[in-house]
Amino acid sequence: MTDSIRAIVAEDRGGKTKGELKILSRADLPAEEVLIDVAYSTVNYKDGLAVTGKGRICRRTPLVCGIDLAGTVRESRAAQWAVGDRVLVNGYGLSEDHNGGYAQQQRVKPEFLVRVPAPLSLFDAMAIGTAGYTAMLSVHALIDHGVKPADGTIVISGAAGGVGSVSIMLLAKLGYRVAAVTGRPELADYLKGIGASEIVGRDELARESKPLEKERWAGGIDSVGATTLATMLAQSKSEGVIAACGLAGGVGLPSTVMPFILRGVTLRGIDSVQCAMPRRVRAWTALAELIDTKLLASVAITEPLARVPALAEEILAGKIKGRVVIDVNA
Repeated sequence: MTDSIRAIVAEDRGGKTKGELKILSRADLPAEEVLIDVAYSTVNYKDGLAVTGKGRICRRTPLVCGIDLAGTVRESRAAQWAVGDRVLVNGYGLSEDHNGGYAQQQRVKPEFLVRVPAPLSLFDAMAIGTAGYTAMLSVHALIDHGVKPADGTIVISGAAGGVGSVSIMLLAKLGYRVAAVTGRPELADYLKGIGASEIVGRDELARESKPLEKERWAGGIDSVGATTLATMLAQSKSEGVIAACGLAGGVGLPSTVMPFILRGVTLRGIDSVQCAMPRRVRAWTALAELIDTKLLASVAITEPLARVPALAEEILAGKIKGRVVIDVNA
């Protein structure tokens, strides 16, 4: 690889950040201990906010966007990582305070790295990506709370998105019955094909809810927030748990304390960005064991780096289905 590095770089444009394809040199990369030949990244909702500038994600500019990456160690001054190691990074402030994965090479802190577990390929790692890793953290939250398949249906909002799609695949593999919430009824066959048992219209949940409603869900995973999350809480069964991991529908939560004090419902926040390393490793180990890589490949498309700005707009508009893998070298 030459010294020229293609990257999506967010720069200030009159007080607003915007990500565009640029050519960097290796000297432009940060002075961190591990240099990675990046193979793939992916497109998540947060990436959409960063690249378009529609969210205050990049805290400084210029900054390489991309909240995750997978690749091979090219150079290392850290004892725990050797040339040729297959590694990935999720979160840890990539695309916020640190240069991210939308680049052909990147230097990162050694403590950010997770070894890609066999049998996953680098492509698989980013077909899962931050969305799938967040889904696994959310599934673990349900399991750790004690929710079992016999307890009832698990509801998944934003079901056709990255977190939702992988959550459905994982829960179905573990034997849970899953209700997939979507505003795109034409995707019903897609959702059932990856493991959903029931399709719920978005409008059934994205509305003003009563403090308590009929008990429907043993647990849930929510990437939407706002009224959707409030309705999921109001419909939770006694001692149910909802894992909240996103805000595609807004940052507010128009709920009451009644689900918590009258049904013992738990709202469990999922922070994938600064998650402790043991939980990260646990999640990726479980993903390697549970993910059907053929099914995963069927819900993932591959796009080149130059398409990232357009894809960022599409994911914010709710037009992305499943997973989008970015081949940074295409």
